[in-house]
Amino acid sequence: MKVWKKIAEELKENNRIVLMVVLESKGSSPGRQGFKMMVSSSGELFGSIGGGFMEHKLVELCKKELLQKEFAPFKKRQVHKDSIAHDKSGMICSGEQTIAFYSLTNKDALLIEQIISSNTGIVDYEVDAVCFSADESLSSRYYLQLNDEVWSLKEDLSVHDELHIVGGGHVGLALSKIGHLLNFKIFTYDNRKNLNTVEQNEVAKHIYIENYEDIGSILTDGSNKYVVLMSFGFRTDKVVLQNLLNHQFKYIGMMGSKEKVERLFEEMINEGATKEQLAKVHSPIGIQINSQTPEEIAVSILAELIHEKTKILTNN
Repeated sequence: MKVWKKIAEELKENNRIVLMVVLESKGSSPGRQGFKMMVSSSGELFGSIGGGFMEHKLVELCKKELLQKEFAPFKKRQVHKDSIAHDKSGMICSGEQTIAFYSLTNKDALLIEQIISSNTGIVDYEVDAVCFSADESLSSRYYLQLNDEVWSLKEDLSVHDELHIVGGGHVGLALSKIGHLLNFKIFTYDNRKNLNTVEQNEVAKHIYIENYEDIGSILTDGSNKYVVLMSFGFRTDKVVLQNLLNHQFKYIGMMGSKEKVERLFEEMINEGATKEQLAKVHSPIGIQINSQTPEEIAVSILAELIHEKTKILTNN
């Protein structure tokens, strides 16, 4: 939404805009599907389509040619290899991406304001225009139709990656703040009242739970949900995990030492859980970077979440 707000500001000044949108991303490509970048006739740049030489080259194309007059939408394939004859991006990271280009002027201001003012609806990047429908929805964030001549990338504004943090302590606070910067929608859960770190958390929706055994009915399934367990102690983590083990999430992980995890898993197996069920739990959580402070631990956890979020794309 930040890109749209910046576009609205530029259009109010009667500036001409080129909007670049990544329609598709394959392999080790720095620009992911849905990445956007604005280039304004005022000289302002905002957003990103992946950075590096490719982005610099396409920004220069916008400045020198596309901003000079209105143009019909078009797309460019950018391949990140130096061994091909056509569509070279100038980068060598081996993936590829397809980018659509749109000309926007003050006559598009109403459309942009509709997008900004809505928390739901579909933005459709079509072959001939950017369109918006407030009454549609998708089952996922993006839906793409793409061939040589025609394309349509639908983006559902109501679908966001959600980070659900069970435990509102110091690490939960740090995880909330950094996760918010990475565009996760943040939720925290805790059974302690008047917790100072919860009161300090300005980016999360806090849900008080009197009994952690109820969490399975409060935290429902979702392919866009990332769940992190870091409650007050061993026993509460166990209760939470027992009640979430049969749920379906994009990611579930639990903070704790190797010894704690082994003991907790052993108890749960003895009580009926299967090794297959526990294998989906990332624990000890996070990328191993010898983290110590709450902020360092949060970085290690979010690094693992980002890896889970993007590994399907990078394996294409």
